[in-house]
Amino acid sequence: MRRTQWLVCLVMLHGLSSAFAGDAPAPLPVTQVADGVFVHTGAQAEANRDNKGDIANIGFIVGTDCVTVVDTGGSPRIGAALRRAIAARTATPVCYVINTHMHPDHVLGNRAFVNEGTRFVAAAGFDQALAARGASYLDRLPDTIGMDADNSWLVMPDQQVDQKTTLDLGEREIVLEHGPTAHTDNDLTVFDRKTRTLWTGDLLFVDRIPSIDGSITGWLETMDDFAANRIVATVIPGHGPVSNDLAAAMAPQQRYLETVRDDVREAIAEGYSLQHTATHATQTERDRWLLFDDYHPRNITAAYTELEWE
Repeated sequence: MRRTQWLVCLVMLHGLSSAFAGDAPAPLPVTQVADGVFVHTGAQAEANRDNKGDIANIGFIVGTDCVTVVDTGGSPRIGAALRRAIAARTATPVCYVINTHMHPDHVLGNRAFVNEGTRFVAAAGFDQALAARGASYLDRLPDTIGMDADNSWLVMPDQQVDQKTTLDLGEREIVLEHGPTAHTDNDLTVFDRKTRTLWTGDLLFVDRIPSIDGSITGWLETMDDFAANRIVATVIPGHGPVSNDLAAAMAPQQRYLETVRDDVREAIAEGYSLQHTATHATQTERDRWLLFDDYHPRNITAAYTELEWE
C-alpha cells in the first residue's frame, strides 16, 4: 500500500475513534450492485428510535485513486458505519462525499467523513436550504431517533454544482447533474459512466410514497429527462430496491405524480378548497404506497399551492 493511503487510513480511524470513542458501530451492510458500486438499502419507514434514521439508500463508488460516497445517512453513527464498510472493502481514500439533496436522512452522517482531503459536493442551493432548515432538523432528533445533536452534524459543501460536472476517481468518471426544482430545489444525480449506474437520490422513490418538497411539474419534467437522455444499466433510488430497469422503476412514481397533478388541477378548476382536495384527491393510490397517510396530504397541499397560480 502506498504511504499516502496508509496515512489517510490512520486519519480516518483516528477521527472515527474520537467521534465515537468506545462505541464504534459495526460496518454497515452493503451490496455490490455493479462493479465497484456498493449500496446500503435503508428501511422503508419513517426515522425512529429503532432504525436511528437509517432510512435512505446510501453507498459508495470505488475508483483506482479515489472513493466517492453518495449520501451518508441520518446520523454520524450511520456515516461511521458506512465508513467502516468502505474500509473493509478497499484501502483507497475517500476523496468525495456527494449529497444528493439536503434532507436529513441523506446528510447527517457527513460528520463521520470530515477529515483533511475529503471534499463535500452538493448542488447549488444546498447550503442555503440546509442552513434554513438545519436547526429544525436537529431539534427533532431527540424525539424521532433518540439522539441529541449539535451544529457539527450540519456539514456544508466545499463545492456546489450548478452545471454538468465530471469527477475522475481513477479509471472511473462520474457525472453530476443539477436540474430544475423537483423533489427539492437542490437535487443532484450521480451517474457512473463505467457501469452506467444512476444514483437518483430522492428524485426516485420505489414502493415508498414520493414526497414533494419542490415542484411537481419540475419533478415530472426531470423524470422525462431521465428516460430520454441516459442509457442506464442500474438505477439506485433514494428509497426502495435497486433496479436494472429504469422505465419500470419510474412508472409507479410517474403515475402517482401525474394523477396528483391532474386531480389537483381539476379540483382547482371546479373551485374545491385546499382542505377538501387534500382529503379527497388521488385516493386511488392509497393501497399502492408505503407511508401514504404520512405524506399524501402534504403532497396534495404542495401541488395545490403550486398549481393554483398556473
